[in-house]
Amino acid sequence: MFNYKKILKTSNLKKHHHPYIIAEAGVNHECSIAKAIQMIKKAKKGGANAIKFQAYKAELIASKVSPAYWDTKKEKSKNQYELFKKYDSFTFKDYKILKKECNKNKIDFMCTPFDLKSADYLNKLVDVFKISSSDITNFPLIEKVSGYKKPIIISTGASSFEEIKEACKLIEKKGNKRIILMHCVLNYPTKNQNSFLGLIPRLKNIFPNYVIGYSDHTDTNFVENIHTAWLLGSQVIEKHFTLNKRLKGNDHYHSSDYKDLKILNKKIKSTLITLNGNIDSKLKIEKKSRINARRSIYTANEIRKNSIIKKSDIICKRPAVGLHPKFYKKIIGKKIKKYKKEDEVIKLTDF
Repeated sequence: MFNYKKILKTSNLKKHHHPYIIAEAGVNHECSIAKAIQMIKKAKKGGANAIKFQAYKAELIASKVSPAYWDTKKEKSKNQYELFKKYDSFTFKDYKILKKECNKNKIDFMCTPFDLKSADYLNKLVDVFKISSSDITNFPLIEKVSGYKKPIIISTGASSFEEIKEACKLIEKKGNKRIILMHCVLNYPTKNQNSFLGLIPRLKNIFPNYVIGYSDHTDTNFVENIHTAWLLGSQVIEKHFTLNKRLKGNDHYHSSDYKDLKILNKKIKSTLITLNGNIDSKLKIEKKSRINARRSIYTANEIRKNSIIKKSDIICKRPAVGLHPKFYKKIIGKKIKKYKKEDEVIKLTDF
C-alpha cells in the first residue's frame, strides 16, 4: 500500500533515503491484459515500488483535431484523438484484474484518470491519485479527485509556479494537504540538456510542505538524470516503462525496461552507502589512521632528569601515541621527572 506518511518523513530528513520508484506503464500494454500482467511482473523484478497505468476515453480527453506534441517520427499518430483512440479500450473490469495482479506480485497499483468517470471508478482501486501535467489546469478533475481525500501526485510539466500554486490551493481547499509535486518537462522525448533539474531545489524551497519528485521523459542517459534528480531531493521517481524499448510508437522509445530499473536501483543503493553521515562510524574506520597519521609531542633532543622543558626541547611528530600537541604550551617550563633520549615520545606520566 502507498504510504504517504513514510515518504513525507524521508523527504523531510536531511539525509538521503531510497526513493519511491513508479514504473509508468501508461498504455504501453497496448490494451493487452496479458502484456499488462507481464509488465507488472517485470516492474517488480526491476525493483519498482509501483506500476502505474492510464485510464481514459479518447472522446473525453481530446478533440478530433487536437495536434500532436510528440516526435511524430517515433509515434505516427497524426493527432491526439487518433493516438488515444488506439489505447482506450480498457474498462473498470480490466483495471480490477490488474489491481489484483499487483497485489499478488506485491507491487503498488496506480492509475491516472484523465476524465471524471475514470476518476470515479478508480477511487475503488487506488490508494493515491495522479494528475498528469496536461491536467494541472483541469480544475473539475482536480476538484473531483481532491474530494476523495487521498494523496495526490501532480506532474508539473509545462507549468508556471503560479499554475502549480493554483492547483495545490484547489486541493488544499478540499482539506487535502497530502501532495507530491513531480518536476517534469512535457516534451516527448526530452533532451538531456532540457531536463532543468535545477528546478527541483527551487520546488523544494517554494513548496516546503510537499514531497518533491521527478518524472523523467528523456530517452538517453536517463539513469544518470534520475540519479541526479534524486540527489537534488526527489523522493518519488517516475519513469515510463515498457517490455521492449525497440517497439515502435506510443511511449516505448523513451521508456525504461526492467533492466534499466535494476541498474538505477543498484546505482542508488551504491550511492547511499557513500552518503553515510554518521561521524562515529567514520571515526571508527579511521581509528588506525588517527593514531598513525596524527602527531603527539616528542623530544627534539636528549633531556636530562629534572630538567625544565624549553620550547627547543620538544617537537610534534607522528604517530599520536603520546601527549596531544594541544598541551605543548602547558609543558614548557615544567620539570620532567624522567630522563628522555632524543626522538622519544612524551607522556603525561613524565611530569
